[in-house]
Amino acid sequence: MRWRIFVNETAGTTTGVIDPEGATVTVSTPKEIRRVLVSSFVGALIEWYDFYVFGIASAIVFPLVFFPEVAPGVGTLASFATLAVGFFARPIGGAIWGHFGDRIGRKRMLVLSIILMGIGTTIIGLLPTYAQIGMGAPIILVVLRFLQGIAAGGEWGGAVLIAMEHSPKRRGFSSSFPQMGLTGGILLATGVFALVALLPKDELLSWGWRLPFLFSAVLVIVGLWIRLGIHESPIFLAAQKAAVTATVKQKAPILEVLRRPKALIISICLVVGPFAISSVYSTFAAAYGLQVGFTASEMSNVVLFTAAIGFLGQPIFGTLSDYWGRKLVVTIGLVIQAVSVFFMLDQLNAHDLGGVYVTMGLIGIGHSICYSPMAAWLGELFPTHLRYTGASLGYQIAGSVGGLTPLICAALLLAAGGPPNTIYVALFSVLVNVIALVAVFFAKETYKDVL
Repeated sequence: MRWRIFVNETAGTTTGVIDPEGATVTVSTPKEIRRVLVSSFVGALIEWYDFYVFGIASAIVFPLVFFPEVAPGVGTLASFATLAVGFFARPIGGAIWGHFGDRIGRKRMLVLSIILMGIGTTIIGLLPTYAQIGMGAPIILVVLRFLQGIAAGGEWGGAVLIAMEHSPKRRGFSSSFPQMGLTGGILLATGVFALVALLPKDELLSWGWRLPFLFSAVLVIVGLWIRLGIHESPIFLAAQKAAVTATVKQKAPILEVLRRPKALIISICLVVGPFAISSVYSTFAAAYGLQVGFTASEMSNVVLFTAAIGFLGQPIFGTLSDYWGRKLVVTIGLVIQAVSVFFMLDQLNAHDLGGVYVTMGLIGIGHSICYSPMAAWLGELFPTHLRYTGASLGYQIAGSVGGLTPLICAALLLAAGGPPNTIYVALFSVLVNVIALVAVFFAKETYKDVL
């Protein structure tokens, strides 16, 4: 069997035609792969910055700015409930973006998602407070959070797939770049809020909290410019061409995904552990730390440190999963993060800042280990023409549980009698990781499969 190779410099791809059938296989050049990986990282970072800056504000500022008329504990619950709205919107965004992403392409939907997210986040930065317009303020906040959730629901699947489909031989490594964008977004959001938290409290509550949201407008312009410069996934283009010549009419992607319940259920359960734990350390722990006497600046810095560990570990553990397999790497990470939560809560109750750094650092390592291979693994569970829809739905439905986590943990804390009674929170953290471990057991090992 002979290969004839042609290089398309404009498209940045290499096309190999296999004789005698004439079947075309398109492979991205190294230059195009690098461009796509950078784009997937930067675009995801910006989108998740927008999404998680809301989470940090929900823990530190929003209870006082948008829910000032209720008791502090109830205000935190109301703020976290608003935060959860975005997570509930994400499966809807995943279904919408997945449908069109599997039909018209990954790139177009990624451009649309970053525009929608940027608009919603910037408007939040301009939103009047409860003191200015009363109940209208939290209502508008909920609507904008819903729009954020729709945009985030479409971002992850597109960014992951365009990265791994441009570099299919190193899928764990290539898909770790948009995963880095998520932890990078947490890192950037926490860093920006750490700076803003240095302001005097009255200035923080009057205008300082708006700055991280308005900063989004600048980031979106940069991200949009980078994202417009990449090319469509070659694997998707090949599948699209095959669909055009097929004699059987394809059904809506979401209907076909729902006819594969095992793959969808496994994908949901795989991600529920990492999602919930990320909410525990990035949102709940920040709010709980304030309740037990830490300052907003101290908690922001701890979360910043934890996110930095996760950020640096993503490409390392994603690459390891290309050699060791998805199952082994994910299992190790789930066990580490489940155990570490107990120690983190203990150190928060002991008001030991050094101990909090160490234990949250361990959570960051465990989370990075189990989360890094997830993008490739979920994408591998579905065929190309259903991949955007299937991977996005599984990931985003699990994300709705992650969005509920701060609310669940706050309710469990109240049910246990408040600080320092955190045993229910710790047991909940173990439960979500056990669910993920069961999914690992039943999931197919896919790291050697061909897309």
